[in-house]
Formats: sequence, C-alpha cells, structure tokens
Amino acid sequence: MSEQEPIGQAAMQDDGTIVLDLYASGPVMGTAQIRIAPGDERYQDTLTHLGGLKPGEQKLCPPWPDPS
Repeated sequence: MSEQEPIGQAAMQDDGTIVLDLYASGPVMGTAQIRIAPGDERYQDTLTHLGGLKPGEQKLCPPWPDPS
C-alpha cells in the first residue's frame, strides 16, 4: 500500500465523536472501527491528522506517519 492511499474513512457524529472505519490490505487484511469521543487523549491529534472535521462530515483517512 502506498503511503498516499487512504486507510479508511472518518466521520464525525453530532456529539463530536470521531468514527474511524479503517481497513488494511496486502499480506494482512482486516477492518476496524475506532470511536474517539471528545475528551479522549487521542481526540485532538486525530482531528489535526484529519485536517479538521465537523459534525455530519465524512472524509478519507490518510495513513499516520511511521513511528520509526
């Protein structure tokens, strides 16, 4: 998978919760849904990574940088 390809979709619910529907393909395949509510320590970093998100909005989720 290229680093430029999205890894899933992000949406924001009316209460501000960010819902990430993520997928992996290649040698390992799978899907996951992650829900990040306002107040979660990951919330602001996730919102920044997505380039902002408003309630009712959906957008593709880019990959996070490799932590190495």
